[in-house]
Amino acid sequence: MSPDLVRFESLGTSCELFAVGIDPDELSSGRAWIEAMHARLTRFDPASELSCFNASAGGWVAVSPELETLLREALRAHEVSGGLVHAAVLRALVAAGYGRTFAAGPTAVSDTAGLGALPPLPELLQVSAGGARLRPGFGIDLGGIAKGWLADRLAARLGPNCLVNLGGDLFARGAGPSGDGWPVGFGGTTLLLCDRAAATSGIHGRAWGEGLHHLVDPRTGRPAETDLVEVSVLAASAADAEIHAKTALLLGREAAPYYLSGHCSGWNLTS
Repeated sequence: MSPDLVRFESLGTSCELFAVGIDPDELSSGRAWIEAMHARLTRFDPASELSCFNASAGGWVAVSPELETLLREALRAHEVSGGLVHAAVLRALVAAGYGRTFAAGPTAVSDTAGLGALPPLPELLQVSAGGARLRPGFGIDLGGIAKGWLADRLAARLGPNCLVNLGGDLFARGAGPSGDGWPVGFGGTTLLLCDRAAATSGIHGRAWGEGLHHLVDPRTGRPAETDLVEVSVLAASAADAEIHAKTALLLGREAAPYYLSGHCSGWNLTS
């Protein structure tokens, strides 16, 4: 049975929704939900909910249930990764030249060397029921954290046999169109995934200038210096896969396997 398919651009990337035995309108509804969440969570629109939160100047502000959940997810990602997946990197990204959408090109680069290591995220971000507070001078970029979380949630909404792929952060639910899993490219081969997630993190897809890219190392406040250019992992959820792929990329080739062996069912490292 051939799956229904919707392809579109959102979240700054290419997105694909596949499902078997579903009303095609449900895929259109899923696309609309992703686009609505993008509008709410983008850092590039000063009117978005995330941008308004970033501009809140240190006071407690009301946040939507979705943003509250994602901010909690950012704190979880920080804990799971030992502090390497750090959502409060907005200032460092802008300093490195990523101050607008990647398609619009880089912005002016400032002295990233002066930024230094980022404080632990729990010292910068507090979340309560219906509200959150961010230390002045810092900004949140949800980036891949949001993509993984959204892929998991949309797969749960679309039904028992679907694949949600949001720019490489994906969740494959059910047995796929042929009954033996959803075919997914992974490290130069094709895997059949059933109720599994995958994510890829790399530095070449969003790079500009010499040594400048979107992956900030919170230990330095600068674009990461790593001997890996791409990491793909398999995990129980797309949110976890995103966290583990980014952590491994920052750790580098020598340390990454030790970390991944305790968190993932499979991975591929590219230098």
